[in-house]
Amino acid sequence: MRILLARHGETAWNAEGRYQGQEDIPLSPTGEQQARALGGRLRDVGIDRAVCSPLARARDTATHALGERRAPMLQVDDRFMEIAHGSWEGKLAGEIRDEDPEGFRAWREAPHTVQMPGGESLQEVFDRSWAALAASCEGLGEDETLLVVAHDAVNRVLLCRILGIPLSRLWSFRQAPTTLNLLEGPGVDRLDVVRLNDCSHHTLLFGEAVHRAL
Repeated sequence: MRILLARHGETAWNAEGRYQGQEDIPLSPTGEQQARALGGRLRDVGIDRAVCSPLARARDTATHALGERRAPMLQVDDRFMEIAHGSWEGKLAGEIRDEDPEGFRAWREAPHTVQMPGGESLQEVFDRSWAALAASCEGLGEDETLLVVAHDAVNRVLLCRILGIPLSRLWSFRQAPTTLNLLEGPGVDRLDVVRLNDCSHHTLLFGEAVHRAL
């Protein structure tokens, strides 16, 4: 089976470096363009199932990715929602660094140890999102393809598991807006990473924007 694991397009808060977590922030005009570019790339790709986070930025990205004809297949699973940043949500990275320097440093240097203030840990995000991925893959045929559109932290914890690296290595790879990760294997517990952080549908090889917030 094949899994296309994508991230939503850019939002204004992404561009500002503002932590959004489970705040329902819409795609920016740039994010809409990225999502349409993803749809163009996937236009002729066979997709048999599609599931996304309930947040508008993921749902709208998935709708663009599928196109009008395939949009009715889209299912929503709350377990793919972004990490809850708690009291950090709505704040700029610089504001958090000033207000909670120890917590911010731990999040950047040892993210697996952090319980978000009023929010979630990475382990909690992994537990719910891995269960959602397993449920989405149930009964998927050998030659069938699943599209999942989720979020930065969700994609990262899932990819850490598939790559066989600990959550402490969360920052060792990137997840750009509307990036594609291609996973293949006979089952959810036996997946290979075929493509990682592929955003060539909208960004040149050395042109990826680095966001200051997650």
